[in-house]
Amino acid sequence: MNEFPLPGGVGVSHLRAYDWTAEDGVCGGSPHVHLACTEAYVVTGGRGAVQTLSVGGYAETPLEAGVIAWFAPGTVHRMVQDDGLRVTVLMQNSGLPEAGDAVFTFPPDVLADAAAYAEASALPKTDDAARHRRDLAVRGYLPLRDALRDGDPEPLRTFHRAAVALVAPKVAEWVPRWRAGALRAAELTGAHLKALADGDGSHLEQSGVRVATPSNPDGYGMCGYRAEYDIPGVVSPPGEARTIDQEGRQR
Repeated sequence: MNEFPLPGGVGVSHLRAYDWTAEDGVCGGSPHVHLACTEAYVVTGGRGAVQTLSVGGYAETPLEAGVIAWFAPGTVHRMVQDDGLRVTVLMQNSGLPEAGDAVFTFPPDVLADAAAYAEASALPKTDDAARHRRDLAVRGYLPLRDALRDGDPEPLRTFHRAAVALVAPKVAEWVPRWRAGALRAAELTGAHLKALADGDGSHLEQSGVRVATPSNPDGYGMCGYRAEYDIPGVVSPPGEARTIDQEGRQR
């Protein structure tokens, strides 16, 4: 039986939002941005919110079971915990966030130094390390939020430029992942449509069910404890190489 990725080549994970209090008195995760991928939260339990920064301003969107919230590349987002918030994350272009598409809102001096950024963003192995990474991201995030509240988007634009400079050297490595993942999934649909129009249903011989269970049910994501999956068709670097992770990846 041929192996297929999830529909559309998306990534999926489950998050239990952190309940650690940050310096602004808010419980939650590490603010960050994706540069090429749209991300969606499908809320499955509890209550909380997602704080977002865009050039259009600051917003806080309540989250409760049944809500789906999604944000385009460039939207800084911070998951906020109120009471037992649980979210299933759907990530466009599975494999790209793991390869560095996600950038934390660390202070400018860290963003300007690739080595310092790599060290600060490294995959944590303990609660203390995850909390330290979160606190550093919040420290850089709060001035961006305050500026937007005052009607000034320029600090956010400066952060965007710094994030682009950080990831630009990696983009050539992203293209094969995208071609093998999301692009291949779209092209496969095109091939199926052409075959059906020609009266050819041979691809239906590849039918069947695929099942995945969490390979790391209690990892440290950007926004919370993260259950991740190893799914055929998704390219993921080995554990120690996952220094920059998916929303909520080890989030």
